[in-house]
Amino acid sequence: MKRWIAAAMAAGLLACNLAFAQAKDVSELAWVEGPTTAQIAGKATLKVPEGYAFLDPAGAREFNRLTENPDSGIDEYVLAKDDLSWVAFFTFDPVGYVKDDEKLEAEDLLKSVTDGTEASNEERKRNGWDAVHVTGWAFKPQYDAGLKSLEWAFRLKGEHSQGESVNYNTRLLGRRGVMQVLLVTGQEGLQASVADFKARLPGFSFNDGDRYADFRPGDHVAEYGLAALVTGGAAAVAAKKGVFAAIGIFLLKMWKLLLVAVAGGFAAIRRFFGGKGSPS
Repeated sequence: MKRWIAAAMAAGLLACNLAFAQAKDVSELAWVEGPTTAQIAGKATLKVPEGYAFLDPAGAREFNRLTENPDSGIDEYVLAKDDLSWVAFFTFDPVGYVKDDEKLEAEDLLKSVTDGTEASNEERKRNGWDAVHVTGWAFKPQYDAGLKSLEWAFRLKGEHSQGESVNYNTRLLGRRGVMQVLLVTGQEGLQASVADFKARLPGFSFNDGDRYADFRPGDHVAEYGLAALVTGGAAAVAAKKGVFAAIGIFLLKMWKLLLVAVAGGFAAIRRFFGGKGSPS
């Protein structure tokens, strides 16, 4: 794991709101490197190819703490590319079968998420973290009826960040709920990161009996449709009850890309790993 963290630094891409001491903690999390097959929430499997790594919920919680992202209170699983140009978070929401016959109004959805994110900044401030602002769509919601997949992307900017981050969201509909997938990357690398991530998605599959097509009369049906998935799913329901800030907490994650000069990169890496010499 230390080897590919070091490689990412040498390439000039290291995720996060992390100082070097904190980044060392990230390198020492319980990453499982590919090739392997990971289990997600007992509902699905994900193939982790060589050059990628995976964290279980315990590791994901620590990763969130180090990157100053609020804990959603639900189990998350992390898939990361080995150069850390993107990180994807997987969570399963057992909301039931989501009907996919709803029309999506992009501007109304954007306003809901923007307002919710501003409300959630109060919690970020209490934690001593920078506020996060939604600056617009990177692209608007699109639903693929064949794949039973909904996708969209927001542009985000931290209060003291020079550049923007992008949250690319995918919702994969299943029989008993929705697999929520959040890809975090930088604005400049968006197209390449999304293309690489989508190339990994064929390695995801719901277990037998949990697929959307496995629905049977009498199964639990969710109380909301596609639009609420964009505004936070269960958080959107909570928002109607006066917990609007939950949208921003559940839906969005923020990081910074820390550029490391190649000329001084290897010296920094040697210091970073305790003077043990160049990584092998």
